[in-house]
Amino acid sequence: MSDHGYEAGRLNLPFVGISTFGKRPYVADWDAIEADVAILGAPFDFGTQWRPGARFGPRAVREASTLFSFGHAGAYDHEDDATYLASDVRIVDLGDADIIHTKTDESHANIEFGVRKILAAGALPVVIGGDHSINIPCINAFSEQEPVHVVQIDAHLDFVDSRHGVTAGHGNPMRRAIEKPWVSGMTQLGIRNVSSTAKEGYDDARARGSDILSVRQVRALGLEAVLERIPAGARYYVTIDIDAFCPSIAPGTGTPSHGGFLYYDVLEILQGLAQRGHVAGIDLVEVAPAYDPTDSTQILAAQLLLNFIGFIFHQRR
Repeated sequence: MSDHGYEAGRLNLPFVGISTFGKRPYVADWDAIEADVAILGAPFDFGTQWRPGARFGPRAVREASTLFSFGHAGAYDHEDDATYLASDVRIVDLGDADIIHTKTDESHANIEFGVRKILAAGALPVVIGGDHSINIPCINAFSEQEPVHVVQIDAHLDFVDSRHGVTAGHGNPMRRAIEKPWVSGMTQLGIRNVSSTAKEGYDDARARGSDILSVRQVRALGLEAVLERIPAGARYYVTIDIDAFCPSIAPGTGTPSHGGFLYYDVLEILQGLAQRGHVAGIDLVEVAPAYDPTDSTQILAAQLLLNFIGFIFHQRR
C-alpha cells in the first residue's frame, strides 16, 4: 500500500495556500531548476486579432490546477490500472516570464529565455499562455536541441506568413515554426470552419509537409489511424490551443469555433503520443478566463496538462 499521507500533516485543500501549478514548489532561481517538469507562465496576449484576455490564462489555469492537488502519492486511474504523477515525478513552477506591455520582441525574448533555462536544466518545459504567438519563442528556444515534430491541436491553422507587416501575432506561429531547421515536420489536428489562414496558407503548409486534419476527419479516421500518420519514435513538441475544443465545454477563449473536440478526443491523442515517441515540450494557449464565468475552460486546461504530464512520465518510467 502506498503511504498517501492523508493522516499526517496538513490537509491542504485546494482553496488553501498559494496557487502554484498543482500546488507544486515555486522556484524563483531559474539557474537552480532541479525537476523533471518546469511550468512557465507566458501571460502575453498582444498578438490577438479579436478578444484579448489570455494574459490572465496562466493565473487561471494555475488556480484551477489546485483542484487536482489531492494526490499525495499520485493519482490512480482505474481504467489504466496505473498511478500517475507519484512523488518520483518532480514538478516545479517557475512563475511567469516578464512581459513588457506593447513590446512583442522583448516579451517573446523573455519567454524564450525561460524555456532555454528549463531545457538547460534537463526538464520538460510546459508553458501556459497567453495567446498562440507565445509558441514562437518556445520553438525558438529549441534551436540547440535535437529536431522536433510539432503536433498542433487547434481550430485554426495559424499559418499566416505576414499580414500588414505582422509576423509574430497569434495567426503566425505555425508558419514561423515550419521555417526552423530543427522542426522536422508538422501535424495539425482539429482545423475547421472559417480560418484566419487563406487557401494559399493551406497550400504552403501542405507543400512544406504539414498533415492537416479537421475534427471530423480525425473522428472518421479513428485514433489509431491518426497516430499512424505521426512519425513514430520522434521527438514531439505539442502545442494545444484551447479553442481546439468545442466552446460548449471551453467557452473561455478569444476565438471560439463550434464543432470542436471533446475532452477524450484530445486526451487519447495525447496518451498515444506519449506512447509513440518522446514529448520534448508542451504549450497550452488562449485560455481567456473572463469569457467563462463557470471556470470550466481553465479546469479543462489544467486537467488536460496534468494528465498529459502523467502519461509522459509513466511511459518514461
